[in-house]
Amino acid sequence: MMNVKAEVYKKFLEENQISWGEITEIEETVPEEQKMHPVVYRSAIGVNGQNLPTMLVIDDSMYVMLQIRVAAGVVKEANKLAVLEHLNALNENFKVFKYYTDAAGNIIIESCIPSANEPFVPAIIHYVIEVIAKHLQEEYPNLMKVVWAN
Repeated sequence: MMNVKAEVYKKFLEENQISWGEITEIEETVPEEQKMHPVVYRSAIGVNGQNLPTMLVIDDSMYVMLQIRVAAGVVKEANKLAVLEHLNALNENFKVFKYYTDAAGNIIIESCIPSANEPFVPAIIHYVIEVIAKHLQEEYPNLMKVVWAN
């Protein structure tokens, strides 16, 4: 059963002719009272000739999670300090999203969007996506210079 917010989001996508590449309702193996009914949307954002994998998770929690993998496996011992310093400087300037790196050396942007069932406003999700996409168009070359300089 698709959660309430995902149903509203589905209608928003249809009305605005917005397409996500893949939409998956996740089957949970927990007792019914613990289920969050997650729906995962996967696509990519085009930035400077790169398709950055993008994932949106809408569930019964009070949040919608948006994650964009900016670069895969690029953070190495040789560039780690410079990359982390650059990401920390970027994080000081943005409230709606934050950068981080994971154990596999990926650079990720994540946004946790507060979102109740009533009223659920899907347009906010796309506003956040637009803000991040615009930021990445400007910042991606600078970030990659830091990645590849070390």
